[in-house]
Amino acid sequence: MKKQKILVAYYSRTGNTKKLGLEITKKLKADSEEIKDLKERNRVIIGWLVSGKDATMKKKTKIKFEKNPSKYDLVIIGTPVWAWTITPAIRTYLSENKFKKVAFFCTNGGQKGKTFEEMEKLSKKPIATLTLLDRKIKKGEYKEELNSFTKELK
Repeated sequence: MKKQKILVAYYSRTGNTKKLGLEITKKLKADSEEIKDLKERNRVIIGWLVSGKDATMKKKTKIKFEKNPSKYDLVIIGTPVWAWTITPAIRTYLSENKFKKVAFFCTNGGQKGKTFEEMEKLSKKPIATLTLLDRKIKKGEYKEELNSFTKELK
């Protein structure tokens, strides 16, 4: 049986989603891609407020990435949750690309809201999903959930 070609694509502003994305990449021996948002979002309070507003308004943004997701059997897409939904960078990525199969993961401070529903509307039904709280990632208390998610994908 042919090994499926997997890409883990994620956007991360603070590093939690990136950390999780890289662990998924390693566990599945996949390729990885950090999606870059070309809009400045790291200014403390202003960046946080503008980013939340952009997410709420379902805005897209200019992004940069290199790997073509349509060349992969499975694309695992990760996003932080902003204002109970997906980030503008992931909204743009999902809107502008075609996927054979998808799985989703998100990191959040307490509520995932409609994140996965929005992602599915823009792409397709995921074969698996994973939601992790930021505090669990920071403390390293998520290995069991990560293992369950990656087993579901194999």
